[in-house]
Amino acid sequence: MRPFFVMAYTLIRAGVTFGQTVIGIIFRPYETYRRIAMYGKLLELMYIVVLLALYFATAALVKTSLFTPFLLTRKFLVLTGAAAYTFIIAVSLFWFLGKLFGSSGTLRTIALGWAYSLVPTWGWFFLTSILYVILPPQRTTRTGGMIFSFVYLLISTVLFLWKIILSFLTLRFGLKLDFIRILAICTIALPILALYSLGMYRLGIFRIPFI
Repeated sequence: MRPFFVMAYTLIRAGVTFGQTVIGIIFRPYETYRRIAMYGKLLELMYIVVLLALYFATAALVKTSLFTPFLLTRKFLVLTGAAAYTFIIAVSLFWFLGKLFGSSGTLRTIALGWAYSLVPTWGWFFLTSILYVILPPQRTTRTGGMIFSFVYLLISTVLFLWKIILSFLTLRFGLKLDFIRILAICTIALPILALYSLGMYRLGIFRIPFI
């Protein structure tokens, strides 16, 4: 029984750390990402996977017109697999480019940092899926509809800016490079990720890239 309690304690501790880190990247992103780079554990990724699985299950329910187990499971597996593949592509690309520019960072740090940068991505996609059910398109052009659109765009902008900040901190602490070299890496990586996202769109998996 002792190994079970040790494992349970480890999982609970990682869950508490995950919760503290999520709060930290909201209110103190710089300090929190520095802590992630120094002390972050890969076990924390498990809780991010749970969040993403929750969204993909919701998205499968929303986007599948026929609620059959086969179609729901297929949609869930496609979305989950594509997101996992996208995560690997993004992390590997930034790590490889970082090494070309003299990075002394580790793959673990980049993976953890990029995983936490998916929190605002998850928030936006989850919000969009819920609103799709509550207020599906086409939305009214009356005052209420215009206010809703404004609030939605405002929230989307805040989440997008938050995503940019967390992505930059991932490269800053994960690659341990200065601003100029990070900018050069982004100049190379972003067109590649854009082409990849276009491929996902053409395949009908993600209309907006889950990056």
